[in-house]
Amino acid sequence: MRSWCLCQICTCGRHHCPHGTTRIYENSGVFCPTTEYLENYPVHGSVPPCQSLKPKQEFRACREKMDGITTFKSDYRPYEVVIQPRHVPEEYKPKPGKIDLGTTYKRDFNSYKVQPVAIVQPQERKQVRKGKLDTLPTYKDDYRAWDIQKSELCKPEEAYHPPTVKFGNATTFQDDYVPQEMRPRQSFKPSPVVRRSVAPFNGDTSHRLDYVPRPLEFKLAKPKEVYMPSDQPFEDLTTHRCDFQGLAGEMAKICKPADTRVTQKAQFENSTESRDRFQPWEIPPPKVKKVAEYSPPAGVMQLHSTSHLDYVPYQASRVVPIRPISHTRNSSSPFQGKSTTQEDFPAWESCRQGLIKQQQQIPNPTGKFDGLSTFRSHYVPHELIPTESCRPLNVALKSAAPFENVTTYSVEYSPKKQEVCPAAYPSPPGYVFENTNSQGHKFFRKVIPAVKAF
Repeated sequence: MRSWCLCQICTCGRHHCPHGTTRIYENSGVFCPTTEYLENYPVHGSVPPCQSLKPKQEFRACREKMDGITTFKSDYRPYEVVIQPRHVPEEYKPKPGKIDLGTTYKRDFNSYKVQPVAIVQPQERKQVRKGKLDTLPTYKDDYRAWDIQKSELCKPEEAYHPPTVKFGNATTFQDDYVPQEMRPRQSFKPSPVVRRSVAPFNGDTSHRLDYVPRPLEFKLAKPKEVYMPSDQPFEDLTTHRCDFQGLAGEMAKICKPADTRVTQKAQFENSTESRDRFQPWEIPPPKVKKVAEYSPPAGVMQLHSTSHLDYVPYQASRVVPIRPISHTRNSSSPFQGKSTTQEDFPAWESCRQGLIKQQQQIPNPTGKFDGLSTFRSHYVPHELIPTESCRPLNVALKSAAPFENVTTYSVEYSPKKQEVCPAAYPSPPGYVFENTNSQGHKFFRKVIPAVKAF
């Protein structure tokens, strides 16, 4: 007998099996209708895949004998190597005779005697004056020095006394900022301890004390009116049809070209303009270049190069290092680990400086907190003026004509009975639980009612 899954029993589409842990290597072969794809596209039988028409990539080896001829050997042929003659410089032979050191400058520009230039400076006239020379300049005569007294310093005299102890003098920071004792601020936060009341709870709340119950007004039940369809026919005239009747005018002419169809009995002429004007002509076949047969050169190849002939190797002597000789002194005395810095600058004993805090300028409040804040003391409440609304009143338009509460839905669509999905019950009616597979699907077996024999 066939087993039904909870997903198949559901008719509303909102009930599915709870998917739990699955087993990877289990192949139960049970159909899993949890997706729309499996419901619309069933599984077909074993259909072999289509054979590929792509040619196989197989290497076809050549079975013939391989020739040792390459493209380089067939196209590029070697030529005879001829030794280039070396240029031998001629031996220097000095020219006989005396060298003429005369130049064009010496020959064209002859030297001549130069006379000294006469000085055009006028002669100095000495004026002899009788009497003593006054050596007082104009600056000293007009601008005389004033008797200015030296201003006294306003800075108090501080006699420096060297300290008797190491780091004995106090700094400016230590003199001005005196550390003071920290006093913890008083907390105004209420204590988190819950204060339990000793009196019993009477069950009175603000809602019970302030709320006054009022009797409800009796609501009259309005009888439902029976729908009575109208006997007059429906006028399907709209405002557009009544007001806009249209204007009489000529019919629009069709601009479509005439349809000249070719009949089937007419013969098709397979000649075009391209075929009539452009006639084919014969193309001669391409010429094939004949490759001459390769003939190896006669003789033995000389492997001598210019470097081998001109540059003869010679033995080079090893370079002697110019490193100075190290004079090591072997002394048996122990090493003294003292230096000038250690003797002149001994380590001082230093202690960690205490924390220096600035003195609090605002004093801590004293007394009990009144509960009055700055906002409450300075803020003046003002009366709110509500903004006038420009929105039109939401008043229903009343009409004297009776309302026809007839719609297409109420006339054509009849109410249907709501069916309850069988999967909504813990155990679907008419089914008996059978088992649960590894994918989390619950399977039920349909119960067939027994038929009594006559």
